[in-house]
Amino acid sequence: MIKYVKAEILEKFMKDAFIACGVPEEDAKICANVLIAADIRGIDSHGIGRLKPIYIDRIKVGQINPTTKIDIIKETPTTAVIDGNNGMGQVIAKKSMEIAIKKAKDYGMGMVAVRNSNHFGIAGYYALMASENNMIGITGTNARPSICPTFGVENMLGTNPLTFAIPTDEEFPFFLDCATSIIQRGKVEVYSRLKKKMPEGWVIGEDGKFKTDPDEVLEDMLKGKASLLPLGGAGEEFAGYKGYGYATVVEILSAALQQGAFLWALSGIENGKKVPYKIGHFFIAINIEAFTEIEKFKKTTGDILRSLRNSKKAPGYDRIYTAGEKEFIAMKERERNGIPLDEVEQEDIKTIIREYNLNYNFDF
Repeated sequence: MIKYVKAEILEKFMKDAFIACGVPEEDAKICANVLIAADIRGIDSHGIGRLKPIYIDRIKVGQINPTTKIDIIKETPTTAVIDGNNGMGQVIAKKSMEIAIKKAKDYGMGMVAVRNSNHFGIAGYYALMASENNMIGITGTNARPSICPTFGVENMLGTNPLTFAIPTDEEFPFFLDCATSIIQRGKVEVYSRLKKKMPEGWVIGEDGKFKTDPDEVLEDMLKGKASLLPLGGAGEEFAGYKGYGYATVVEILSAALQQGAFLWALSGIENGKKVPYKIGHFFIAINIEAFTEIEKFKKTTGDILRSLRNSKKAPGYDRIYTAGEKEFIAMKERERNGIPLDEVEQEDIKTIIREYNLNYNFDF
């Protein structure tokens, strides 16, 4: 049964859980804030459901350092290369975008490339940091192998999101945060938790046939026997090569600029043992004022989005959305009603409370 918990209570719980497993308090606040940002926007694949399996469990086995040490390897007035030393991805990413924003304020644009990091939550969190500073934010990250190349069946590329946040004159920014695969691995995890079969066409096995059992898919992906399909799907009929191409762009920008790990070197397994993931990211901030007046930019952007939403609807549909609108609607609803937790998430929370002796008593 789904249970609802107020966002502020869930965020405090996650902060305390991070502290309990060795993350310094200020860093724990950042990590919890990134996760609740996903939950409150309806991006359930990247919120509380990932607290235990993606962060706490990895800290326990030494794949993530709970104390984050950030080294600037190379720097120019507009760029920087950062080594995250296998620390908390959220902390590394927030610091990196702060640097990019500062450079953009001073010089018009800023870009930071990162190596040796970890999963950092929703990429959109960091792009939104830029839009909140009247800038265009662009972020991306590679990840453990999930996507096969077009005409291939071996998972080689990560889900590799390419994310944008652009300020507008409306209540919410243009906000596009999505993987370059049809679905991200987190969506498979959601189907697994809900014990639901996935639709055909999302995942392909090494025999070239579609797979729909999420538990089997998660297991086979670790062995290189199943792959998420790129945006557009299998083959070229629906332009799957486009998703494959964009995923490759993100892989290059997340590895080559910073001389970091890539493809199967990001698997988290070496000689049969769990090792750090060595994930790479990139962060770009573009100062709109370097091009035009911010209010004029916001008005033009808003006019574009309103025109799209007001265009002719397909039969049977009475509404067109623009990117970021559904997340804004979800945020308003969840601010009122709380965050929905499925039964697996509830059990994970109870396990964390028992293991770390946290003083919480949720109603489930």
